[in-house]
This record gives sequence, structure tokens and C-alpha cells, in this order.
Amino acid sequence: MASEEFSTWQRIRSYQMESGRFDVNSPNSISKSVAIAVDMAGKTSLLLLGGSVLPVWGETILGLTVFSRHGDRTSKHYSGYSLTNLGFQQNFQTGSFYRDLYLASGSSKQILGISEDKYVTSQIWASAPDQTVLANTATAFLQGLYPPLDQLDPQIATNTLNNGTKYTNPLNGYQYVQLHGPGTESPNTIWIKGDDGCPVATAAAASFETSEEFITRDAATKSFYQQFWPQISDVFDYEQSELGYARAYDIFDLINVAQIHNSSEAERVTAEQLFQLRTLADSAEFGGSFNASQPARSIGAQTLAGAILNQLNQTVTSKGKLKFSLLAGSYDTFLAFFGLTELTAVDSNFYGLPDYASTMAFEVLTDKNVDAFPSSVDDLKVRFLFRNGSDVSAPLTPFPLFGQQEQTLTWTDFVARVSKVAITSAEKWCSVCKSKQAFCAAYDPSLSSGSIGAQTTAGGSNMNTQMNMGGSGMSNAVAGVIGAMVTLGTVAVAGFLFYLLTRRRERVPAASCAKSIDSTEKGSLSLSSGTHA
Repeated sequence: MASEEFSTWQRIRSYQMESGRFDVNSPNSISKSVAIAVDMAGKTSLLLLGGSVLPVWGETILGLTVFSRHGDRTSKHYSGYSLTNLGFQQNFQTGSFYRDLYLASGSSKQILGISEDKYVTSQIWASAPDQTVLANTATAFLQGLYPPLDQLDPQIATNTLNNGTKYTNPLNGYQYVQLHGPGTESPNTIWIKGDDGCPVATAAAASFETSEEFITRDAATKSFYQQFWPQISDVFDYEQSELGYARAYDIFDLINVAQIHNSSEAERVTAEQLFQLRTLADSAEFGGSFNASQPARSIGAQTLAGAILNQLNQTVTSKGKLKFSLLAGSYDTFLAFFGLTELTAVDSNFYGLPDYASTMAFEVLTDKNVDAFPSSVDDLKVRFLFRNGSDVSAPLTPFPLFGQQEQTLTWTDFVARVSKVAITSAEKWCSVCKSKQAFCAAYDPSLSSGSIGAQTTAGGSNMNTQMNMGGSGMSNAVAGVIGAMVTLGTVAVAGFLFYLLTRRRERVPAASCAKSIDSTEKGSLSLSSGTHA
């Protein structure tokens, strides 16, 4: 494992040194030995991803699922951190971008049959963890996707009573798009934050600290980090001895937030220094989030893959009734997903942290110009796209998944490939994570005096059988996967009901509980504590 991590770092370092994109002789640069250790410019910030979405004449977009990162926020080093005004604007602008591209009638990529101006409940589904930053991220995005109706179409926005009185929603016809926010103890939390409450994932991420890559880079960057004590010294719980690679993301985050919001000259750093801090944070966070030889590091991405498959499948099985799904999550899930789907092999920039308000999108489409949802799944394809940040000029760019050459996969191929890497049931998550979350008692008799796991499994089998016999035109293999996804919802509900019935009889140890309500992202690993900062 350690040798694989180190060879990957060496490959990226060699690429950068050969391309001449890191000047070790710059007067603002760190020492040459440290520069070699941290030279990962090609995977920093995903700044260099280019291209754009070009319309493909003759194709029709049938549905879309989007995964979004939050916008600018206060430093996550402090509890109670939140989106800033800038952050709200970034997520709002991102929602507006998707509105213009996928909802507007003048767009060549308008989703078939979607309501352009008025929010229709059956067409839109959105979810975020019950955590302040991520819930607000989704809310701001949805405000951009469906802005106040009065400014779009006053006639539709207005209701007239029998007595002639006219009313619009408050705030100029504000549209209240429903946001699903499962509580921290619900089994549905695993789909967006599958690493939370998962001891196996936590231990796997922490094992990165023992790798040759981590140890080498930590030693090489000691002196580099010490120069930032003037910027960090006023952080009440920091000691100068703690400045190092083990806290790469936390240090970058504190300084980056200060560069954006604080005017104190004492807290300023050069652009080169900030770039190098982010480069180190890139490598530390990717290392803790993914390693091909240790799948447990990417459990958060595996559950997200299951959620994405489920949402796209609902679009397919409903014949396009569900048209747009939104999920709001964290940067570490992005990084793990980049590794899990082999995007890092397509472009080394995918090793880097996504910017604020970045998004991944999954289109369900047909390469024909149609006015009705295709009757056969053989006519369906899936395309992955990524947009780094929220700037107006930031493109939404397609990339091939799973090492393929084509930017689209047939629906059958997409389902098969995602299913190989995805976690698609709460039962599997509980088993893989060895979690003691209360809802896992439904699948592990040792966690309670009884279990309904067998009953749930039996019910799921019946549903699978019904799906296979449904005459949907899917192959048996695809239908089996789809049936499993339907079972996913049934199992989750059953597990949660069991939790409600047993919570008074059993208290789950505090160490097994999920993160606090405001813990929305991981930070850098800490050698001293063995936990995430």
C-alpha cells in the first residue's frame, strides 16, 4: 500500500518537473528539497481543467443528477462554522447556471418535459445532510434553480380568490423547493456522508499516516510550515510544534479564509505560499480519501455512487417523471469519487481539491431527437460532467468514467460498472463499516435482543422478483440491480423503524455516533491525536 502511494506521488512529481510548472529557484519558493516533495501543481485545485459542454445536435437530455460542494465559508477549524454571504452567492450562481443550461427553453440541453419556471414537486428531488453548511448549500442552489416566480411569470405566480383578491408567495413569489434532510441517526445519512459513523473508513483514512508518502512528505515540509506561525499564532488551540503536514488541510483552510476575509497585513501570505499550502492539502486529503489497494478509504464515495445510481434509476423507471436530483456534500467525497471512478487516470488535476461550489453532474440521455421518453433502455446513455467552482466562465466539462475512451456509457454498462464499486443498501454499509449505529441493529442481532433483518431481506427478495417480472424491457442483469436499488429504500425505512422501537432499550456507545451537526467536512489527519482535525 505504501509503495503504491509513493509511486503515484513520484509519477505526478515527475510530470510536473518535466513540464516546468514548478520553479524551485523562485525567490518566493520553498527550498528545492521541499519543492520536490510537494510539487504536485498538476493536481492542485483542479484549476487547469478546460473544455466546455458543447451541444450535440440530435440528442435529448432526459434527466440529471447533480452533486454539489458548498460555497465559501468561515474556517471549519472552529465549531459553528457557516456559509458566508459570498458562499451563498456562489451556490446560488451555480443553481442559476444549471437553470440556464438544463431548464431554459432556449437551451439545446433543456431536460425533456421539465417545468422551466414553476417548481413541480414530482420533477425535482433534493437532499442534504442535517448539517447547517450543507443544508444551506442545497437551499441556495435551489433558489438559483427556481428563483421567485413573480419575476419569471407574474401570471403563474398569482392566485386569485373568489372575492377577487390576488396573492403571491412571500418574497416576490418565492418557490419553496422541498429539501430532504435525514437526521444524523437515520440510515439515509449514509448516501451522502457514508464515511460518517463508519469506524472502518475512519481507521483506513488514518492509516495513510503510516505510509511512506506521508512520512516522507511530513519530514520534508517541517521547515516550510514553521514560517506560518505568525499567521497561526492567534489560533487559541495551536502550538507551533503542531505546524506540519499532519495538519495540512487545517492550516491551509485557516490561512485561505484569512486571505479572503481578513485585512490584517500580519496574516497575509504570498500567492506562491498559498499555492504550495493548497498543493500539500491536496495530497494529504486525497491520500486519506482514496487508495485503490484499500477500498475502505473511499466508503463515502461508494455510498454516493449508490445514491447516484438510485436517483438516475428513478428517472429511468419513472419514464422521466423525476427529472432533476440534487445532492449536497463535502470535498472529501469528491476526491474519493474521483479515485473510485478512475478520473485521476484521465486528468491528474482530479487529484486536487475542488473549488467552492464545484459540481459533478450525471446526464441520462438518448442520442436521438425525441419528444417522449424512450421505451427501451437500450436507447439510453449516461454522461459524467464536472464543473470546478462557480465563476461564470467555469465550464461544465464531460469526462469518461472507469478508464473508458467514450464520454458516454450505455445505461446497461453504466449500471453494471457503478454497481461493482457502489454500496447500495444500509445493510451492506453496516456490515462493511462494522458500525454500531442504532439502525444497524436491524441487520446485526448482536446489537440488540432481536432483529428484523431476516424479514427485511425476505421482503427485498420479493421486490426483486417483481422487478424482474415487470416487463420493463431491461436485461435480467440490469433489472436485478434496479430491484436492489428499490430494496435499498425499503431496508432503510425498516432499519429506521426498528431504531425507533429499540432506542429506549439500548444506548449506542458515544464513540460509534456520527459527527456533530456542524461537522460537514474532514480535515487533515493529525499524528498526535489520530483523529480528523
